[in-house]
Amino acid sequence: MDLRQYVVDKAIEAREGARGLAKASGAIKKKALVGMAEAVRSNRAALISENTKDVDAGRQKGLSGAMIDRLTLNDKRIEEMAVGLLEVSELKDPVGEITNLQRRPNDMMVGKMRVPIGVVCIIYESRPNVTADAAGLCLMAGNAVILKGGSEAIHSNMAIVSLLRQALVAEGLNPGAVTFIDNTQRAAVMELIKLEGLIDLIIPRGGEGLIRSVTENSRIPVLKHYKGVCHVFVDAHADLKMAADICFNAKVQRPGTCNAMETMLVDSAIAAEFLPPMTERFLKASVELLGCPQTIKLAPQVKPLSEQDYYNEYLSLKLNIRVVGTMDEAIEHIATYSSNHTDTIVTDNYQRAMRFLREVDSAAVLVNASTRLNDGGQFGLGAEIGISTDKIHARGPMGIEELTCNKFIVLGNGQLRG
Repeated sequence: MDLRQYVVDKAIEAREGARGLAKASGAIKKKALVGMAEAVRSNRAALISENTKDVDAGRQKGLSGAMIDRLTLNDKRIEEMAVGLLEVSELKDPVGEITNLQRRPNDMMVGKMRVPIGVVCIIYESRPNVTADAAGLCLMAGNAVILKGGSEAIHSNMAIVSLLRQALVAEGLNPGAVTFIDNTQRAAVMELIKLEGLIDLIIPRGGEGLIRSVTENSRIPVLKHYKGVCHVFVDAHADLKMAADICFNAKVQRPGTCNAMETMLVDSAIAAEFLPPMTERFLKASVELLGCPQTIKLAPQVKPLSEQDYYNEYLSLKLNIRVVGTMDEAIEHIATYSSNHTDTIVTDNYQRAMRFLREVDSAAVLVNASTRLNDGGQFGLGAEIGISTDKIHARGPMGIEELTCNKFIVLGNGQLRG
């Protein structure tokens, strides 16, 4: 069988799974999710054994430490997968919800019903936990999912998918609702993204190169974010202790994530007081600091930066610092260099906070909180399938509601159009 036929057959399997899942009750979906969580928990040793094969192969291939970290499964991460599935099982089933039902002059009722999207294809790299998160969210939203993980996690992903499919079968659901592409050829991705009519939505998760390649070649709608160039603006009216803690958390807590801060903007009115101790704190945490000329005057240990650095998503312990003269300058900087992902202001001034919320055009805009909080779990979505910086259909963390769409419904009693 050639690669295209293999991929088509997998998509057909998922389409059949989607038809059955769309009719499943919320109670059945919840039971399947609980069964998935129990299966993951009770098979920890087997999952770690399969994951070890991937980690060992990754080290032999020379994968970076950050990549190995993302790839590794341990007891804590397996428990997090199980808890994530259970949290999704507790969410309200969105499918079938009717909203905005209104009576028209001719007495017919017009409203909207929330329905599954259909077949969602997730293309992702490295992290095996995405396999369980994506499958759980898609299941609760009534969608079948096609999972195309990276070759570096093939053994881990196959083991997880096997457990998830067993839980589906136990509840009488078509296992095609969780379909896995076990062919590791990169060409399989190019075949998948051509299958309009079989797949309804593509969600790529990974590096900017993967996402751009998928977006440029797909015949199917794509929900995406290219990168996370996130900012924290320390306003002249900020509580400086709070600002220091927020900035440190936004950069250091987990720097390899898309919602980590990459540029810190500091109002010139408080820069002399704020920057010297803040840069010392970063340096003690092994953060490499790049700064504008005003920053270097206040903290000489900071290295100079180029304008191009402001566009960078470092995903590491590296940070840009810029001193700005006004709030207008901070907002203009974000408009110029931001990837429209996550941006924060630290301020005690209500009017300035509200202005920042209105004028900064990002998927999530925060006041007095770390950028690292832009996350589906933190926002009460149970989990997320990704963070979209698109503006059509979904924006920000994508939970189960973002994995559904609306259709119009009409309740009539014989109305005709004259």
